Amino acid sequence: MALEKHVFGGIDIPGNTDIKVYEEHGGYKNWKNVLQNKMQPEEVIEVVKASGLRGRGGAGFPTGLKWSFVPKGTDKPKFLLCNADESEPGTFKDREILEKDPHQLIEGMAIAAYAFGAQTAYVYLRGEFVKGWKMVEAAIAQAREAGYLGENIFGSGFNLEMYTHRGAGAYICGEETALIESLEGKRGMPRIKPPFPAVEGFYRNPTVVNNVETLAAVPKIIENGAEWYRQWGTEKSPGTKLWSVCGHVERPGVYEVPLGYPMKKFFEEDLGGCWKGRKLKAVIPGGSSVFTMTPDEFLACDMDYESIVEHGSMLGSGGMIIMDETTCMVEMAQVIATFYHHESCGQCTPCREGTGWVHKMITDIEAGQPQPGVKDLLFDVMDEMFGTTICPLSDSIVMPIKSMMEKFPEEFDYYIREGKSMITGKTRMAHKRIDDKPNVYRRGEPFNYPKAENFTTSFDTVAHETPEHEMPDLRYFRKVNG
Repeated sequence: MALEKHVFGGIDIPGNTDIKVYEEHGGYKNWKNVLQNKMQPEEVIEVVKASGLRGRGGAGFPTGLKWSFVPKGTDKPKFLLCNADESEPGTFKDREILEKDPHQLIEGMAIAAYAFGAQTAYVYLRGEFVKGWKMVEAAIAQAREAGYLGENIFGSGFNLEMYTHRGAGAYICGEETALIESLEGKRGMPRIKPPFPAVEGFYRNPTVVNNVETLAAVPKIIENGAEWYRQWGTEKSPGTKLWSVCGHVERPGVYEVPLGYPMKKFFEEDLGGCWKGRKLKAVIPGGSSVFTMTPDEFLACDMDYESIVEHGSMLGSGGMIIMDETTCMVEMAQVIATFYHHESCGQCTPCREGTGWVHKMITDIEAGQPQPGVKDLLFDVMDEMFGTTICPLSDSIVMPIKSMMEKFPEEFDYYIREGKSMITGKTRMAHKRIDDKPNVYRRGEPFNYPKAENFTTSFDTVAHETPEHEMPDLRYFRKVNG
């Protein structure tokens, strides 16, 4: 029997981006009930806690517990930020919600904001998500016009304004504190924690940052209760999860799957196995930043946080990348290294320099010009990178590449020895050969920045119509639109 969408069925309803269609299918009734039935914010938090809903952006932290960390009785304004900066290679689940069911996200954000007392919310979208941004903007306008957002909603005395903000293409802004820095109008670079955003986040105010899928699950949980949600999944990983599936597979796409579902059944029956009758070679199960799995590891696990860890990887964002027997793991490693080297914000030395070294060494291998001892040097560099930076981006290049080198050593050894791929018989990066290269690994030539007169940037505004607030410490506050 085909998998059913229990929480995210609105994705498949034609025209569900329009508020009338959404309301016809029960949309916004949960938000209305919360306010009109005078459900206490603490009750909302307890229901979400009891459901076991965990963050779906990658970390898997309990959602209700995160909301409960926001200080009570403070005079500071509180903010809710929706992390829609979906940039992890292999992950495209949030895009489905943004483009096809934005009202469910807005309703979930409204309930979440009420739960911990936020009166301003932002949807921070990946800049390339133009369609999704337009859909969310239109949905917010419809919700505001219908009275679901604004001042004194349903006569409850609760106010909530919601805005969108588009990023500028930086993968690092998917990290919650880098997202906050970007929203404040600064360069997106992660902050040292503590303090955590729940205490000092957006403009040093209490802030909750949640993923799109996490927030969109909230209305159904409030409607049906915690036990309804826990009928799926395991004790530690309750509910359902959206998975993005891509690569060498018969039926790629976005699937809502109960956590704890057998991976073997999902791959062979629901996905139809590898395409073109080929054999499975490797899988990255949670987006490109987690450990690579062999077929035996992959097919033996269940689709939940704990089981995937037990079998050598992580669930992450649920971005499943399937690789068949024609995949060269050296070439795959080079593609991953290129991405993370480009996306490092440069704040931490192990990441700034390490991603460059890893990328250069693997590119040299593909060019048929590896230096002596390159494999050992790669392992040494990656060992020094892992767990030594403010955010996990440094770990994100180490986990997939190091596991590829450990689980497919013969391919790396062959490429180093023969100067070509063991799988394709070719040197993919031959055009990048460099003659008379010095015997050191360094960054290439400095980036040629465009001249100032070629563009202009305005710093007059930050984020999107950010309201002014009195800050307890003006050293950390810059007036906006003022």
